[in-house]
Amino acid sequence: MVMSDINSHRGFIPPILDAQPRPLWSVMIPTYNCANYLRETLASVLEQDPGRDIMQIEVVDDCSTKDDPEAVVKELGCGRVGFYRQLENVGYIKNFETCLLRSRGKLIHLLHGDDCVRDGFYSKLQRAFEENCEVGAAFCRTITMDEQGHWTSISALEQSESGVLNNWLERITEYQRIQTPSIVVRRHVYERLGGFDRRMFCWAEDWEMWVRIAASYPIWYEVEPLALYRHSSSSLTGRFVRTGKNVQDIRTAISAMQQYLPSDCVYMTQKSLNGYGSLALGMASQFVNKGDMYGAINQIRQAFLCSFSLKMVFYTLWICAKFFYLTIVNKIRTQLETKITVH
Repeated sequence: MVMSDINSHRGFIPPILDAQPRPLWSVMIPTYNCANYLRETLASVLEQDPGRDIMQIEVVDDCSTKDDPEAVVKELGCGRVGFYRQLENVGYIKNFETCLLRSRGKLIHLLHGDDCVRDGFYSKLQRAFEENCEVGAAFCRTITMDEQGHWTSISALEQSESGVLNNWLERITEYQRIQTPSIVVRRHVYERLGGFDRRMFCWAEDWEMWVRIAASYPIWYEVEPLALYRHSSSSLTGRFVRTGKNVQDIRTAISAMQQYLPSDCVYMTQKSLNGYGSLALGMASQFVNKGDMYGAINQIRQAFLCSFSLKMVFYTLWICAKFFYLTIVNKIRTQLETKITVH
């Protein structure tokens, strides 16, 4: 893939042509209404700060309406951290694109304003790039934490030792395996391949990007978990699950992948569709448990748009039967509680 292949759905990231000295790192922190977490995010970066000449640190705010991230930057950054505020809310993907455009470093780390890095993240991933000039990106294992910062899970071990991944393109094409705070990408890779696909809103734009990079470059893997990803039920991704937009984004991403995957990997996209179709039905079942048939129907619809099989039909019928059973049980329970209250 060359620069001319970048389509209208991806932002063009121009190379930096001025003669001014450039830092090695650009830590770009997109944020929107999460200033309560931003202090922790910035602290985790500043604790590893190698100095202004080596690392650019900048917060890019998508015109927050519920808090003041600039005040946090001034308080904690003390002039060390840059701040840029969008004139209006431009959305998740465009804010990412602004981060890429404003970056000056040779290595770009996109770190959400509610995620963190652990000690050693920058030094260990820097070493990976220095020792392997051909790799386009490097990532580490990720620890997932909840809204209170409690660790809840850790990503699967991709291989037993740190190093360049084998058969990575097939594996990353099957399903999303990388959380954004864990990965660092060379700037010239974004310059060549373009920014994040604007057709996606919340769920799969990062996955499509990691597949796009893996189709063109070797990828380095660090076995130590050095990134912290915060999972929030009220997040953008959480809100889109109920409407089925999450799976719709996944289908859009898979369609985009088919344009640049080598022929021997295209078959993986159907495997991916089957897997995410099953995942959508699982989410539908969870919505039924909550009595939310709207969310369940949206997930079922997206499941059948991913893949159609007798297994999925039978599972859908089981979900519907489960919903009607729970509805009847809840109605009987309500009637009994009403009678008991009256007497």
